[in-house]
Amino acid sequence: MKIFPAIDICGGKAVRLRKGDFSQMTVYNGDPAAVALEFKARGAECVHIVDLDGAKTGGTPNFEKIREILSVGGLFCEVGGGIRSLGAVEKYLDAGASRVILGTAAVEDPEFLKEAVRLSGSKIAVGADIKDGFVAVRGWLESSGLALIDFAKSMQDAGVGTLICTDISRDGEMRGANLEMYKLLTGELNMEIVASGGITGIGEIRALKDCGAAGAIIGKAYYEGLISLEEAIEAARE
Repeated sequence: MKIFPAIDICGGKAVRLRKGDFSQMTVYNGDPAAVALEFKARGAECVHIVDLDGAKTGGTPNFEKIREILSVGGLFCEVGGGIRSLGAVEKYLDAGASRVILGTAAVEDPEFLKEAVRLSGSKIAVGADIKDGFVAVRGWLESSGLALIDFAKSMQDAGVGTLICTDISRDGEMRGANLEMYKLLTGELNMEIVASGGITGIGEIRALKDCGAAGAIIGKAYYEGLISLEEAIEAARE
């Protein structure tokens, strides 16, 4: 299993939100690329990057800051947030992203999703951000009305190989990952499932690995010093 330490960018800075609420934001570093360098120094091989401004409005408002992260080199970088056109997909891949994550666009524009998968294959992942059992869109601000498992199966049918699933109610809350949700997904689907939201300790990393998750994203618990990146990476490799 792979560990993806997270860099969420808002206004050009590395931040964390609580339950996806932009009014409850903590700024951790004004230089997101410096955070990526720290991750690399601690043994990280992967990074999860989200343009929060882009997620709300579409477009790539923090592209230059993200390009600085991509230029660090030696990291598998997945990028999401506001990627709603083939041009945006190409822009990030050309800049060095290892894969891009489609969220709102995957929900609202199935034809775009299929074309992106056709053109870029495994470099396309889909983010399923879950609130009260349904997929949320537009930076977690709206519900799509689509139930998680139905949406996930439709993504699998569309040829998507990786689903990044976040329980919004646990994101930034540090009250534990929703293990039952990930067990359901890994049991029902033939996709790589990456877990996100609420991961607080090494025991959860091991539990996610045991239930078949392909990856785990860690954010606030790392920034607050509650989980060691080195230990998380080691636990994922055991």
